[in-house]
Amino acid sequence: MTFVPHHAAPPNAKAAHILVVDDDQRIRTLLSRYLTKQGYLVSAAADTREASARLRDFTFDLIVLDGMMPGERGADFAARLRQGAEPLRSAPILMLTALTETADRVEGLEAGVDDYLAKPFDPRELSLRIASILRRSRRADPACVRRFGDFVFDPSRGELLRGEAPVRLTTRERDLLRALAEGDGALVSRQNLAQRDPQRSASERSVDVEIARLRRKIETDPNAPRYLQTVRGHGYRLLVEPLRANR
Repeated sequence: MTFVPHHAAPPNAKAAHILVVDDDQRIRTLLSRYLTKQGYLVSAAADTREASARLRDFTFDLIVLDGMMPGERGADFAARLRQGAEPLRSAPILMLTALTETADRVEGLEAGVDDYLAKPFDPRELSLRIASILRRSRRADPACVRRFGDFVFDPSRGELLRGEAPVRLTTRERDLLRALAEGDGALVSRQNLAQRDPQRSASERSVDVEIARLRRKIETDPNAPRYLQTVRGHGYRLLVEPLRANR
């Protein structure tokens, strides 16, 4: 792949520190040089062990991660980060991969990867993907965040907290909770929720199964749900309230 200089730096690029993790020295060097010219602050690591050391020393706004490296795979590294402490847990991850199988992509998404870019790639697409991820990772307006009981959910970040502790969600659980939270207590039909599956493979029955799993994470008594309620014969609703800035 050829990296052509692109001189228009993205908005707020100087504020973003990116960690590039790739075992290929040539790719690592080209990526670092290209992103530096884009206005980003860039650090690099040859493997996940070196990346872990960098993460102990610095806070990164984004990790560009090779999916296939000797030793620990990219998906396994992503999963390990998502189970760690802040700020490692929330650092967005863009995975570079030559794998095109849906199962491989789903595995990465389940591990906590935010986006994929297939090799070989156009550097301009890399720039756009990075800019998009950084925009999404900005903290949302407090009025957009939803509270229910002891939980706070940020739809833009897909982040669920119980008090200060994060609640681990699968990608599908996150999508369902986002759809329900954005409904502001209104009914969301099972058909609507099924259609929101990115793979378009969800059935209304599978929605019921995922809802049951989600209830086990947010309800004291999943059999008598207080927040994630069933509207019999129609769908579900999440009883939420906006989290105002002055609260």
